[in-house]
Amino acid sequence: MYPLIQVDLGKLRENAAYLADVCHKAGIQYYAVTKAVCAQPDIVAALEGVVDGFADSRLQNLARIKTDKPKLLLRIGDPTQARDIVQLADISLQSEILTLHALSDAAQALNKEHKVVLMVDLGDLREGVMYTDRETILRTAQTVKDLPGLILHGVGVNLTCFGGIIPEQENLGRLVEIAQWLREELDLPIPMVSGGNSSSVGLLLRGGVPKGINHLRIGEAMLLDSDTAIGEPFGFLHRDVFTVQAVLGEVQTKPSQPIGPTGPNAFGERVSFPDLGPMRRGIALIGRQDIDAEGLIPRDTRITVLGASSDHLIVDLTAASGYEVGSVVEFGVTYGSLLKAYTSPYLDKVSINP
Repeated sequence: MYPLIQVDLGKLRENAAYLADVCHKAGIQYYAVTKAVCAQPDIVAALEGVVDGFADSRLQNLARIKTDKPKLLLRIGDPTQARDIVQLADISLQSEILTLHALSDAAQALNKEHKVVLMVDLGDLREGVMYTDRETILRTAQTVKDLPGLILHGVGVNLTCFGGIIPEQENLGRLVEIAQWLREELDLPIPMVSGGNSSSVGLLLRGGVPKGINHLRIGEAMLLDSDTAIGEPFGFLHRDVFTVQAVLGEVQTKPSQPIGPTGPNAFGERVSFPDLGPMRRGIALIGRQDIDAEGLIPRDTRITVLGASSDHLIVDLTAASGYEVGSVVEFGVTYGSLLKAYTSPYLDKVSINP
């Protein structure tokens, strides 16, 4: 039933296999990030034989992942959810001592061990202890070591997601140095040094990831062939793993500019349109309540997206013959649209090529 989003599992698996091969040749473990697809079970199953583990930011998604491979919680922990974190994740990324105490209590109550990756902020200014604050880094790491039920499994970093800081040899090298310093200070193996997300893949392909980085958390590169460090496709992975399909509910010739006095639209935006003369305009039955409409990319390059309301996507069909009421229009997606599509209850999720 339209609208829908379709995933080509075969193409997704090929993307994952290529990235896994690149990672493994560099001695790096590859955890697939599944948050953008809400850990849909058949997608997880398609990746099971390729990746080294799974990572997700939502506990609900981790609960859906059925695997014998490690599961990692990406989002720093809510101490009130410590019991669920220990039950559902083998490893979690953490930065606060209060949360570590809650995780220790939960691990003891459940008679389990929980692995912690201490996050270090290398300048992106999202989660993690600032890399310059060695005293707090050491105190937090010592806390993990001392608390029963917890294991200091690694150190990690997140880059590009908030401040747009690009992974480089210099900043990732700081993480490697901090890991080695903590090993010496605490007399612990600290086996995992997690060097970021899809934004580190380009550096890896150029041979620039410092020796000592042995783990990456990759989602967008696998899903959309996206080099997130520069906002461009790699060009050698499948970009068309996901396709959104929507039906045209109206096709009519109308002016290209609204007529009459203008005010804010339904979303409080003041919009303007150039006068392009009469235009063959289509309305696809999909809108902002369904998806991030600004991230829809028509597969037919003759079609232009003009804008969207809650329920309608307005497209210019002037140059695109053959489309009538009832025709299906196909779109590629950006990461934001993919994320919204899989969290939306209004789009059917269809899988092909298992």
